[in-house]
Amino acid sequence: MELIKDLPEIYEEFAEQRKKSFLGIKSLKEKGVPIVGVFCTYFPQEIPAAMGAAVVGLCSTSDETIPDAEKDLPRNLCPLIKSSYGFAKTDKCPFFYFSDLVVGETTCDGKKKMYEYLANFKPVHVMELPNRQSEDGCTMYKNEIIRFKKVLEEKFKVIITEDQIRAAIKERNREREALKRLYKLMKKDPAPMLGDDLYKVLYGATFKFDKKQSALEIYAICDKIEKEYEEGNHLEKRPRIMITGSPVSGGASKVIKAIEDNGGVVVVFENCGGAKSVEELVDEQNPDVYEALAKRYLNIGCSCMSPNPSRYKLMGQLIEEFRPDAVVDVVLQACHTYNVETIGIKRFVTETYHLPYMSLETDYSVSDIGQLNTRMAAFLEML
Repeated sequence: MELIKDLPEIYEEFAEQRKKSFLGIKSLKEKGVPIVGVFCTYFPQEIPAAMGAAVVGLCSTSDETIPDAEKDLPRNLCPLIKSSYGFAKTDKCPFFYFSDLVVGETTCDGKKKMYEYLANFKPVHVMELPNRQSEDGCTMYKNEIIRFKKVLEEKFKVIITEDQIRAAIKERNREREALKRLYKLMKKDPAPMLGDDLYKVLYGATFKFDKKQSALEIYAICDKIEKEYEEGNHLEKRPRIMITGSPVSGGASKVIKAIEDNGGVVVVFENCGGAKSVEELVDEQNPDVYEALAKRYLNIGCSCMSPNPSRYKLMGQLIEEFRPDAVVDVVLQACHTYNVETIGIKRFVTETYHLPYMSLETDYSVSDIGQLNTRMAAFLEML
């Protein structure tokens, strides 16, 4: 990416990356590159990457196909699950259409049962995720990663070597380091950019299939942001907000907009798509590549884990690094594990760090935008 471009133009390029990659995935398919569609940050991307496959996220974040999904699925189900199934059922998702294999994981009961119906449209492999981040859980997930590798080898008639996996680990780690450098720029006060622009890059980068080039582009963005900051081009001081909880891409991004339209700035995203996805690297020194992958991925602090110490640990680290003035906990409707966990997160935020806390329950529709703006304006005024 050339540095002569303006930052707003760069942010919009990343915002449009998902749509641009529709053509990219078609081109890869025509070249015979295997396409693996996935749903979760627990998925060990290095395994398919080692065999040269393209990995693409299938979680849909629009309410467009939810009515179609609700013909098969309960209405009181998480919108992410309904949206993802709806796009597969209606064949409106190019990523799903071009995927040679769809890989799910047992993070929640709704997803597990949805995969059973998804298998009517595509070959589906489900990775069994342990419920605890224990030594036994790590051993179990290591075995699941090895089992998944064998599934890929059998389906695509390839051999995946440990050296190939090590190379993929290094490549993914370099991209994580680039993304970490980007979002850690938000430690600056005043903030160098809006959280909405930061998230455009974080989310858009997941749809770039050339990871080496993606890392170079992100480093170039970082250089440009730092240069402009030194020249005094940054936001005015605003209340600094941390977002935690469910993913906030697509329809849920209205929460980011409500915060920033009412005078705040999101300086850090703890949730999937933010620090939770990239903060920890895979240990490149571990001679057992499968153990290294299992430990790294299983350490992600999702609410499907019980207990879930990794979420609290990461939140504490980010609060101390980014110094937010308040925490907003976003929960998608019917996401029971995140909803149950809100009381623990509230106590952690208010009692350990003495910060204001707000929990927001929402979906992908636009029906609650007015209410979101009203609540957020009052919350930010209090700050």
